[in-house]
Amino acid sequence: MSSSTRRIVSEFSRLKASKQGIAGRHADLFVPFVEQGIQQLRWLHAELAASTTMSNTASEVDDADMQLALLRLTGPRLEAAMMGSILLAVWIDFLHLADVVLKQCPYYSEERLLRKMHQLRKMMEPTMTALASLDPGLLEAAATDLPALIGHLTIEFGATREAVRTAAEQFERMMRVKELIETITAASAMKMALPRLLPPATPITLGVGLVMGSNGVMMGTQMVASAEWVEMMRRLVRAGVVSLTIVNAVVRIHAGQVMMAQSHDELPRSVREALGDGPEVGSMHVTGRAGAGMAEPPQHHVLPREFREWFEKRGFNGDMSIDQFCVRMEQAHHEAIHGGGNWHLGRTWPNEWNQTVMRALYQAEAKAGRMLTRNAVLDIVAEVMVRYNIPLNFTPWRGR
Repeated sequence: MSSSTRRIVSEFSRLKASKQGIAGRHADLFVPFVEQGIQQLRWLHAELAASTTMSNTASEVDDADMQLALLRLTGPRLEAAMMGSILLAVWIDFLHLADVVLKQCPYYSEERLLRKMHQLRKMMEPTMTALASLDPGLLEAAATDLPALIGHLTIEFGATREAVRTAAEQFERMMRVKELIETITAASAMKMALPRLLPPATPITLGVGLVMGSNGVMMGTQMVASAEWVEMMRRLVRAGVVSLTIVNAVVRIHAGQVMMAQSHDELPRSVREALGDGPEVGSMHVTGRAGAGMAEPPQHHVLPREFREWFEKRGFNGDMSIDQFCVRMEQAHHEAIHGGGNWHLGRTWPNEWNQTVMRALYQAEAKAGRMLTRNAVLDIVAEVMVRYNIPLNFTPWRGR
Protein backbone atom coordinates (compact mmCIF):
# COMPACT_ATOMS: atom_id res chain seq x y z
CA MET A 1 0.00 0.00 0.00
CA SER A 2 2.81 2.41 0.86
CA SER A 3 4.62 1.88 -2.45
CA SER A 4 1.36 2.19 -4.38
CA THR A 5 0.42 5.49 -2.72
CA ARG A 6 3.96 6.85 -3.19
CA ARG A 7 3.64 6.25 -6.92
CA ILE A 8 0.26 7.99 -6.97
CA VAL A 9 1.66 10.98 -5.05
CA SER A 10 4.53 11.36 -7.52
CA GLU A 11 2.14 11.20 -10.48
CA PHE A 12 -0.16 13.87 -9.02
CA SER A 13 2.88 16.09 -8.36
CA ARG A 14 4.18 15.62 -11.90
CA LEU A 15 0.81 16.48 -13.45
CA LYS A 16 0.47 19.67 -11.38
CA ALA A 17 4.06 20.77 -12.02
CA SER A 18 3.78 20.48 -15.80
CA LYS A 19 3.33 23.74 -17.70
CA GLN A 20 1.56 21.96 -20.54
CA GLY A 21 -1.34 19.56 -20.79
CA ILE A 22 -3.56 19.53 -17.71
CA ALA A 23 -1.62 22.33 -16.03
CA GLY A 24 -1.36 24.33 -19.27
CA ARG A 25 -3.57 27.05 -20.65
CA HIS A 26 -6.74 25.34 -19.40
CA ALA A 27 -5.42 24.64 -15.89
CA ASP A 28 -8.48 26.24 -14.29
CA LEU A 29 -10.65 23.59 -15.95
CA PHE A 30 -8.55 20.44 -15.60
CA VAL A 31 -6.34 20.92 -12.51
CA PRO A 32 -9.40 20.53 -10.20
CA PHE A 33 -9.53 16.90 -11.33
CA VAL A 34 -5.99 16.47 -10.00
CA GLU A 35 -6.91 18.29 -6.78
CA GLN A 36 -9.84 15.96 -6.22
CA GLY A 37 -7.51 12.97 -6.49
CA ILE A 38 -5.14 14.57 -3.97
CA GLN A 39 -8.03 15.08 -1.52
CA GLN A 40 -8.97 11.42 -1.81
CA LEU A 41 -5.35 10.49 -1.24
CA ARG A 42 -5.32 12.44 2.06
CA TRP A 43 -7.97 10.28 3.73
CA LEU A 44 -6.31 7.17 2.33
CA HIS A 45 -3.00 8.20 3.93
CA ALA A 46 -4.80 8.96 7.19
CA GLU A 47 -6.32 5.47 7.31
CA LEU A 48 -2.98 3.83 6.58
CA ALA A 49 -1.36 5.87 9.36
CA ALA A 50 -4.13 4.88 11.77
CA SER A 51 -3.70 1.23 10.81
CA THR A 52 0.01 1.49 11.52
CA THR A 53 -0.67 3.03 14.94
CA MET A 54 -3.12 0.29 15.85
CA SER A 55 -0.79 -2.44 14.60
CA ASN A 56 2.07 -1.04 16.67
CA THR A 57 -0.18 -0.89 19.73
CA ALA A 58 -1.27 -4.49 19.14
CA SER A 59 2.34 -5.64 19.14
CA GLU A 60 2.88 -4.03 22.55
CA VAL A 61 -0.21 -5.47 24.29
CA ASP A 62 0.36 -8.65 26.30
CA ASP A 63 -3.11 -10.20 25.99
CA ALA A 64 -3.24 -12.28 22.78
CA ASP A 65 -6.99 -11.80 22.29
CA MET A 66 -6.63 -8.04 22.65
CA GLN A 67 -3.79 -8.11 20.11
CA LEU A 68 -6.07 -9.77 17.58
CA ALA A 69 -8.94 -7.42 18.45
CA LEU A 70 -6.73 -4.40 17.75
CA LEU A 71 -5.61 -5.88 14.45
CA ARG A 72 -9.25 -6.41 13.50
CA LEU A 73 -9.84 -2.70 14.10
CA THR A 74 -7.42 -2.00 11.26
CA GLY A 75 -9.46 -4.20 8.90
CA PRO A 76 -11.98 -1.64 7.55
CA ARG A 77 -9.19 0.92 7.16
CA LEU A 78 -7.01 -1.50 5.19
CA GLU A 79 -9.96 -2.63 3.09
CA ALA A 80 -10.90 0.96 2.23
CA ALA A 81 -7.28 1.82 1.44
CA MET A 82 -6.85 -1.21 -0.83
CA MET A 83 -9.94 -0.44 -2.87
CA GLY A 84 -9.36 3.32 -2.78
CA SER A 85 -5.84 2.95 -4.15
CA ILE A 86 -7.17 0.91 -7.08
CA LEU A 87 -9.69 3.62 -7.96
CA LEU A 88 -7.05 6.34 -7.60
CA ALA A 89 -4.74 4.39 -9.91
CA VAL A 90 -7.54 4.26 -12.49
CA TRP A 91 -8.12 8.01 -12.04
CA ILE A 92 -4.40 8.57 -12.62
CA ASP A 93 -4.72 6.66 -15.90
CA PHE A 94 -7.51 8.95 -17.06
CA LEU A 95 -5.57 12.03 -15.99
CA HIS A 96 -2.58 10.79 -18.01
CA LEU A 97 -4.82 10.30 -21.03
CA ALA A 98 -6.27 13.80 -20.65
CA ASP A 99 -2.77 15.23 -20.21
CA VAL A 100 -1.52 13.65 -23.44
CA VAL A 101 -4.62 14.71 -25.36
CA LEU A 102 -4.24 18.33 -24.23
CA LYS A 103 -0.54 18.32 -25.08
CA GLN A 104 -0.50 16.51 -28.41
CA CYS A 105 -4.04 16.37 -29.78
CA PRO A 106 -5.35 19.88 -30.54
CA TYR A 107 -7.87 18.36 -32.98
CA TYR A 108 -9.78 16.57 -30.17
CA SER A 109 -12.48 18.75 -28.63
CA GLU A 110 -11.44 20.05 -25.22
CA GLU A 111 -15.09 20.53 -24.30
CA ARG A 112 -15.75 16.89 -25.08
CA LEU A 113 -12.79 15.84 -22.96
CA LEU A 114 -13.97 18.05 -20.09
CA ARG A 115 -17.46 16.53 -20.21
CA LYS A 116 -15.96 13.05 -20.17
CA MET A 117 -13.81 13.81 -17.11
CA HIS A 118 -16.85 15.20 -15.24
CA GLN A 119 -18.82 12.08 -16.17
CA LEU A 120 -16.06 9.77 -14.91
CA ARG A 121 -15.68 11.71 -11.68
CA LYS A 122 -19.41 11.39 -10.94
CA MET A 123 -19.17 7.69 -11.72
CA MET A 124 -16.41 7.14 -9.15
CA GLU A 125 -17.59 9.53 -6.41
CA PRO A 126 -20.23 7.26 -4.77
CA THR A 127 -17.75 4.42 -4.32
CA MET A 128 -15.06 6.73 -2.94
CA THR A 129 -17.57 8.24 -0.51
CA ALA A 130 -18.59 4.76 0.66
CA LEU A 131 -14.95 3.77 1.19
CA ALA A 132 -14.14 6.94 3.13
CA SER A 133 -17.07 6.25 5.49
CA LEU A 134 -15.43 3.01 6.76
CA ASP A 135 -18.92 1.64 7.35
CA PRO A 136 -18.64 -2.18 7.12
CA GLY A 137 -21.91 -2.51 5.20
CA LEU A 138 -20.93 0.14 2.67
CA LEU A 139 -17.47 -1.39 2.29
CA GLU A 140 -18.98 -4.79 1.52
CA ALA A 141 -21.34 -3.25 -1.03
CA ALA A 142 -18.51 -1.26 -2.64
CA ALA A 143 -16.35 -4.39 -2.86
CA THR A 144 -19.16 -6.30 -4.54
CA ASP A 145 -19.60 -3.56 -7.17
CA LEU A 146 -15.93 -2.65 -7.61
CA PRO A 147 -14.93 -5.24 -10.28
CA ALA A 148 -17.90 -4.24 -12.45
CA LEU A 149 -17.07 -0.54 -11.94
CA ILE A 150 -13.44 -1.11 -12.96
CA GLY A 151 -14.66 -3.02 -16.00
CA HIS A 152 -16.95 -0.16 -16.99
CA LEU A 153 -14.19 2.40 -16.48
CA THR A 154 -11.92 0.26 -18.65
CA ILE A 155 -14.49 0.35 -21.44
CA GLU A 156 -14.76 4.13 -21.07
CA PHE A 157 -10.99 4.43 -21.25
CA GLY A 158 -10.81 2.37 -24.43
CA ALA A 159 -13.67 4.28 -26.02
CA THR A 160 -12.06 7.65 -25.25
CA ARG A 161 -8.72 6.51 -26.60
CA GLU A 162 -10.32 5.28 -29.83
CA ALA A 163 -12.26 8.54 -30.18
CA VAL A 164 -8.99 10.47 -29.98
CA ARG A 165 -7.42 8.24 -32.62
CA THR A 166 -10.44 8.67 -34.90
CA ALA A 167 -10.22 12.44 -34.51
CA ALA A 168 -6.53 12.27 -35.44
CA GLU A 169 -7.25 10.27 -38.59
CA GLN A 170 -10.03 12.64 -39.66
CA PHE A 171 -7.74 15.59 -39.04
CA GLU A 172 -5.07 14.08 -41.29
CA ARG A 173 -7.58 13.48 -44.10
CA MET A 174 -8.95 17.02 -43.84
CA MET A 175 -5.46 18.50 -43.91
CA ARG A 176 -4.69 16.56 -47.09
CA VAL A 177 -7.89 17.90 -48.71
CA LYS A 178 -6.95 21.44 -47.68
CA GLU A 179 -3.47 21.11 -49.19
CA LEU A 180 -4.89 19.63 -52.40
CA ILE A 181 -7.41 22.46 -52.88
CA GLU A 182 -4.81 25.15 -52.18
CA THR A 183 -2.45 23.57 -54.69
CA ILE A 184 -5.06 23.30 -57.45
CA THR A 185 -6.87 26.64 -57.07
CA ALA A 186 -4.08 28.75 -55.54
CA ALA A 187 -6.92 30.65 -53.88
CA SER A 188 -5.18 32.85 -51.33
CA ALA A 189 -8.52 33.79 -49.76
CA MET A 190 -9.43 30.21 -48.97
CA LYS A 191 -9.19 29.51 -45.28
CA MET A 192 -10.27 26.37 -43.52
CA ALA A 193 -11.11 26.34 -39.85
CA LEU A 194 -8.42 23.85 -39.01
CA PRO A 195 -5.46 24.08 -36.64
CA ARG A 196 -2.19 25.05 -38.28
CA LEU A 197 -0.29 22.43 -36.28
CA LEU A 198 0.32 19.34 -38.38
CA PRO A 199 0.18 15.96 -36.64
CA PRO A 200 3.49 14.19 -36.11
CA ALA A 201 4.60 11.75 -38.78
CA THR A 202 4.51 8.83 -36.35
CA PRO A 203 1.35 7.68 -34.52
CA ILE A 204 0.75 9.33 -31.17
CA THR A 205 1.17 7.09 -28.16
CA LEU A 206 -1.50 7.79 -25.62
CA GLY A 207 -0.88 7.18 -21.94
CA VAL A 208 2.52 5.52 -21.74
CA GLY A 209 2.18 2.41 -19.61
CA LEU A 210 -1.56 2.08 -20.16
CA VAL A 211 -1.35 -1.21 -22.05
CA MET A 212 -4.73 -2.82 -22.62
CA GLY A 213 -4.64 -6.53 -21.81
CA SER A 214 -6.38 -9.18 -23.89
CA ASN A 215 -9.26 -9.10 -21.42
CA GLY A 216 -9.64 -5.32 -21.72
CA VAL A 217 -8.19 -4.41 -18.32
CA MET A 218 -5.76 -1.50 -18.02
CA MET A 219 -2.55 -3.18 -16.96
CA GLY A 220 -1.15 0.10 -15.69
CA THR A 221 -3.64 0.19 -12.85
CA GLN A 222 -2.72 -3.17 -11.41
CA MET A 223 -0.43 -4.11 -8.57
CA VAL A 224 1.42 -7.40 -8.52
CA ALA A 225 -0.40 -10.01 -6.45
CA SER A 226 2.55 -12.15 -5.41
CA ALA A 227 2.42 -15.48 -3.60
CA GLU A 228 3.45 -13.66 -0.41
CA TRP A 229 0.57 -11.20 -0.83
CA VAL A 230 -1.95 -14.00 -1.31
CA GLU A 231 -0.61 -15.81 1.77
CA MET A 232 -0.93 -12.65 3.86
CA MET A 233 -4.50 -12.15 2.63
CA ARG A 234 -5.35 -15.74 3.56
CA ARG A 235 -4.05 -15.21 7.09
CA LEU A 236 -5.88 -11.88 7.49
CA VAL A 237 -9.16 -13.36 6.24
CA ARG A 238 -8.98 -16.34 8.60
CA ALA A 239 -8.07 -14.07 11.51
CA GLY A 240 -11.12 -11.94 10.78
CA VAL A 241 -9.06 -8.81 10.09
CA VAL A 242 -10.26 -8.27 6.51
CA SER A 243 -13.38 -9.46 4.70
CA LEU A 244 -13.22 -12.17 2.07
CA THR A 245 -15.55 -10.05 -0.08
CA ILE A 246 -12.96 -7.26 -0.25
CA VAL A 247 -10.08 -9.66 -0.95
CA ASN A 248 -12.21 -11.36 -3.56
CA ALA A 249 -12.76 -8.05 -5.38
CA VAL A 250 -9.11 -7.00 -5.18
CA VAL A 251 -7.80 -10.36 -6.41
CA ARG A 252 -10.26 -10.41 -9.30
CA ILE A 253 -9.18 -6.92 -10.36
CA HIS A 254 -5.49 -7.78 -10.00
CA ALA A 255 -6.02 -10.90 -12.07
CA GLY A 256 -7.88 -8.92 -14.71
CA GLN A 257 -11.09 -10.84 -14.06
CA VAL A 258 -13.67 -8.06 -14.06
CA MET A 259 -16.59 -10.40 -14.58
CA MET A 260 -19.09 -11.10 -11.86
CA ALA A 261 -18.93 -14.16 -9.61
CA GLN A 262 -20.00 -17.51 -11.05
CA SER A 263 -23.30 -17.33 -9.17
CA HIS A 264 -25.05 -15.21 -6.54
CA ASP A 265 -23.25 -16.74 -3.57
CA GLU A 266 -20.26 -18.49 -5.11
CA LEU A 267 -16.84 -16.89 -5.36
CA PRO A 268 -14.71 -17.35 -8.50
CA ARG A 269 -12.89 -20.68 -8.38
CA SER A 270 -9.46 -19.07 -8.88
CA VAL A 271 -10.01 -16.87 -5.82
CA ARG A 272 -11.26 -19.74 -3.70
CA GLU A 273 -8.22 -21.81 -4.62
CA ALA A 274 -5.83 -18.92 -3.93
CA LEU A 275 -7.30 -18.31 -0.49
CA GLY A 276 -7.47 -21.99 0.40
CA ASP A 277 -10.68 -23.77 -0.51
CA GLY A 278 -11.37 -25.12 2.96
CA PRO A 279 -14.33 -25.01 5.36
CA GLU A 280 -13.41 -21.50 6.53
CA VAL A 281 -13.56 -20.07 3.01
CA GLY A 282 -16.46 -22.24 1.93
CA SER A 283 -18.63 -20.89 4.70
CA MET A 284 -18.05 -17.26 3.68
CA HIS A 285 -20.46 -15.83 1.15
CA VAL A 286 -21.10 -12.35 -0.19
CA THR A 287 -24.02 -11.05 1.83
CA GLY A 288 -25.01 -8.14 4.03
CA ARG A 289 -26.92 -7.88 7.29
CA ALA A 290 -30.22 -7.71 5.44
CA GLY A 291 -29.32 -10.77 3.37
CA ALA A 292 -28.51 -12.65 6.55
CA GLY A 293 -31.86 -11.71 8.08
CA MET A 294 -30.31 -9.83 11.00
CA ALA A 295 -31.25 -6.47 12.48
CA GLU A 296 -28.59 -3.99 13.52
CA PRO A 297 -27.44 -4.99 17.06
CA PRO A 298 -26.63 -2.27 19.61
CA GLN A 299 -23.04 -1.12 20.14
CA HIS A 300 -21.47 -1.31 23.58
CA HIS A 301 -18.64 1.03 24.59
CA VAL A 302 -16.08 -1.22 26.28
CA LEU A 303 -14.36 1.86 27.71
CA PRO A 304 -17.22 3.75 29.45
CA ARG A 305 -18.11 7.00 27.73
CA GLU A 306 -18.84 8.83 30.98
CA PHE A 307 -15.11 8.48 31.80
CA ARG A 308 -13.93 9.69 28.39
CA GLU A 309 -11.68 12.39 29.87
CA TRP A 310 -10.02 9.85 32.18
CA PHE A 311 -9.17 7.61 29.21
CA GLU A 312 -7.99 10.53 27.08
CA LYS A 313 -5.38 11.37 29.71
CA ARG A 314 -4.06 7.83 29.33
CA GLY A 315 -3.58 7.96 25.57
CA PHE A 316 -7.01 7.20 24.11
CA ASN A 317 -7.12 10.05 21.62
CA GLY A 318 -7.60 10.45 17.89
CA ASP A 319 -7.49 7.14 16.04
CA MET A 320 -7.23 5.33 19.38
CA SER A 321 -10.17 7.10 21.06
CA ILE A 322 -12.65 5.13 23.16
CA ASP A 323 -15.11 5.32 20.23
CA GLN A 324 -12.92 2.79 18.42
CA PHE A 325 -13.51 0.18 21.12
CA CYS A 326 -17.15 -0.82 20.70
CA VAL A 327 -18.65 -4.28 20.50
CA ARG A 328 -21.93 -5.28 18.84
CA MET A 329 -24.05 -7.25 21.29
CA GLU A 330 -27.53 -8.68 21.50
CA GLN A 331 -29.92 -6.27 23.18
CA ALA A 332 -30.57 -8.64 26.11
CA HIS A 333 -26.84 -9.18 26.76
CA HIS A 334 -26.18 -5.46 26.55
CA GLU A 335 -28.90 -4.67 29.09
CA ALA A 336 -27.78 -7.50 31.37
CA ILE A 337 -24.20 -6.25 31.81
CA HIS A 338 -25.56 -2.77 32.58
CA GLY A 339 -27.92 -4.10 35.24
CA GLY A 340 -31.14 -4.25 33.21
CA GLY A 341 -33.09 -1.85 31.03
CA ASN A 342 -33.07 0.99 33.59
CA TRP A 343 -29.51 2.29 33.56
CA HIS A 344 -30.10 4.50 36.63
CA LEU A 345 -30.83 1.42 38.74
CA GLY A 346 -28.15 -0.56 36.93
CA ARG A 347 -25.44 1.80 38.14
CA THR A 348 -26.24 0.78 41.71
CA TRP A 349 -25.35 -2.86 40.97
CA PRO A 350 -21.69 -3.47 41.95
CA ASN A 351 -21.16 -5.86 39.03
CA GLU A 352 -22.51 -3.42 36.44
CA TRP A 353 -20.05 -3.15 33.52
CA ASN A 354 -18.91 0.46 33.96
CA GLN A 355 -18.39 0.03 37.68
CA THR A 356 -16.48 -3.23 37.25
CA VAL A 357 -14.15 -1.87 34.57
CA MET A 358 -13.36 1.36 36.38
CA ARG A 359 -12.90 -0.41 39.72
CA ALA A 360 -10.34 -2.76 38.13
CA LEU A 361 -8.52 0.17 36.51
CA TYR A 362 -8.49 2.28 39.67
CA GLN A 363 -7.10 -0.64 41.70
CA ALA A 364 -4.39 -1.35 39.13
CA GLU A 365 -3.39 2.31 39.02
CA ALA A 366 -3.26 2.55 42.83
CA LYS A 367 -1.11 -0.57 42.97
CA ALA A 368 1.27 0.74 40.32
CA GLY A 369 1.51 4.14 42.00
CA ARG A 370 1.36 5.93 38.66
CA MET A 371 -0.95 6.60 35.72
CA LEU A 372 -1.61 3.47 33.65
CA THR A 373 -0.38 3.33 30.06
CA ARG A 374 -2.81 2.78 27.23
CA ASN A 375 -1.57 -0.77 26.69
CA ALA A 376 -1.91 -1.61 30.39
CA VAL A 377 -5.51 -0.39 30.30
CA LEU A 378 -6.25 -2.59 27.29
CA ASP A 379 -4.77 -5.67 28.97
CA ILE A 380 -6.97 -5.16 32.05
CA VAL A 381 -10.09 -4.50 30.00
CA ALA A 382 -9.43 -7.68 28.00
CA GLU A 383 -9.51 -9.73 31.20
CA VAL A 384 -12.83 -8.18 32.24
CA MET A 385 -14.32 -8.79 28.78
CA VAL A 386 -13.43 -12.49 28.98
CA ARG A 387 -15.04 -12.67 32.41
CA TYR A 388 -18.26 -11.12 31.08
CA ASN A 389 -18.25 -13.33 27.99
CA ILE A 390 -17.89 -10.32 25.66
CA PRO A 391 -16.08 -11.14 22.38
CA LEU A 392 -12.97 -9.11 21.64
CA ASN A 393 -14.22 -8.00 18.27
CA PHE A 394 -14.25 -4.20 18.14
CA THR A 395 -16.13 -1.96 15.72
CA PRO A 396 -15.91 1.86 15.64
CA TRP A 397 -18.85 3.76 17.12
CA ARG A 398 -21.44 4.69 14.47
CA GLY A 399 -23.68 6.78 16.67
CA ARG A 400 -26.54 4.30 16.84
